[in-house]
Amino acid sequence: MLITRLKHVVSNDLNKVDKLIMSSLYSDIPLIQDIGKYIINGGGKRLRPLLVLISANACGYSGEQQVILAAVIEFIHTATLLHDDVVDGSMLRRGNATANNKWGNEAAVLVGDFLYSRAFQLMVTTKNIEVLRIIANATNTIAEGEVLQLLYQHNPETSEKNYLHVIRCKTAKLFEAAAEVGAVLANTPPHIQQALAQYGLHIGTAYQLIDDLLDYQSDSEEFGKALGNDLAEGKPTLPLIYLLQHGSAEQKVLVTGAISNPSGSNLHAVQHAIMNSGALEYTLAFAKREIDLAKQAISELEASAHKNTALDLADFVINRDH
Repeated sequence: MLITRLKHVVSNDLNKVDKLIMSSLYSDIPLIQDIGKYIINGGGKRLRPLLVLISANACGYSGEQQVILAAVIEFIHTATLLHDDVVDGSMLRRGNATANNKWGNEAAVLVGDFLYSRAFQLMVTTKNIEVLRIIANATNTIAEGEVLQLLYQHNPETSEKNYLHVIRCKTAKLFEAAAEVGAVLANTPPHIQQALAQYGLHIGTAYQLIDDLLDYQSDSEEFGKALGNDLAEGKPTLPLIYLLQHGSAEQKVLVTGAISNPSGSNLHAVQHAIMNSGALEYTLAFAKREIDLAKQAISELEASAHKNTALDLADFVINRDH
């Protein structure tokens, strides 16, 4: 499996990241450790910390701080998951009950706050002001993206441009930061740092586009969440936006109603319309263009096994089925 091969390339560092994550979850309050370990061990792909390691190695970094920053990125990501699930009222993630489902909204939010603060405690140990700037800006942008998504929720008039702005803030920004800090650690020239940042941004955008596609063509057991979950939450993702723009008058009425007032009763009708409208093909083509841009962004990087791993990671994102 491609993701297994990718992780093998940096397996020593990934093992160090996992150990640091587990030790950094320590707290005198058992509930913090219980929830933190539950979600950290919940079957995530570790793509964002992997991106830190791949970027640092592709840029020739040979120190140890990439391990710290990979853990920081994973903590920030995990904190956003805890908060997202509360906001969305999600009961399932990665095939398991969400933390808010098991322990309640209050505990999930507060442990998410703990993970954010622990991430910043770890981050300052690098004593790298540029790294601090990048990650601080990223977390602020992610928060803005969450609020934007909330504003567009249940709004069938959300444009493709607005949707892309949301996912670039909410999802792609952390990928961008992960790739950029790896280049910063290696003291690469500014244009190389920007190239890695663009690589991460396009990887993250494609990742979310594929997520939105899989929401309509994977079963819940394989994908780890209920089929049509985004629609049930009234989120106008790209397949829905495409159908609103290119579907029949009857389909537009169906999707408008489903976004404005989501219910399980119209899910299968919307799914059938999306499957037969070209919406998924359009979304996949969009994601492929993002992957092409990601690969182009790092074309100036010196050829190496680690650069090849970065290119392989791009291929994994576009070809994954969960």
